[in-house]
Amino acid sequence: MFSGRFLRTAFLATSTLLGSAQAAQTASMKTGGLTGQPIGHHEFCKDYPSECKALPSKAPEQMTPEKWHTIWAVNRDVNNMIMPFSDQTIYGEEEVWAYPEDEIGDCEDYVLLKRDALIELGFSPSNLLITLVRLPDGENHAVLTFRTDKGDYVLDNLTNDILHWWSTDHAYIKRQSARHAGWWVDIAENQPVPRK
Repeated sequence: MFSGRFLRTAFLATSTLLGSAQAAQTASMKTGGLTGQPIGHHEFCKDYPSECKALPSKAPEQMTPEKWHTIWAVNRDVNNMIMPFSDQTIYGEEEVWAYPEDEIGDCEDYVLLKRDALIELGFSPSNLLITLVRLPDGENHAVLTFRTDKGDYVLDNLTNDILHWWSTDHAYIKRQSARHAGWWVDIAENQPVPRK
């Protein structure tokens, strides 16, 4: 027979684990069906087809303090290394997705470099997803979504802070599929915000 104390302890432990799992689930973006690939990414995939293929199924990254430090350092280092310039200024075109050259680039270029650096450091491509958002001023912008066991976080060239996606002031539009780097999925609107 189990004692009442044992059963209470087991119940509390189970509740805590379920609560953590539910919090992580709530802290993750809810995505919908397939949607159109951004034209800039389509052109990028023609130049770099190996970057736009099916991805192995992978659970969100199990995080450790060392992994957090690595993510933060890559975000900070790329943000500090690249000077922001528009595609029009750099290439004379409206929308070009490319790895930064001469230490200049726009938001997509920051994202591509961060994603590439983190993949080289052993993080799964299926957890590093290019994401399109709209800023409060209406400007379109790209960030890198990082899927973790604690929810989805955002690496952004506008800040060195790594933030939960729901704590930014961005309106989320669509992102790469976690199953295929050349596919894109809608991001559901009006998602509930987790309690802090």
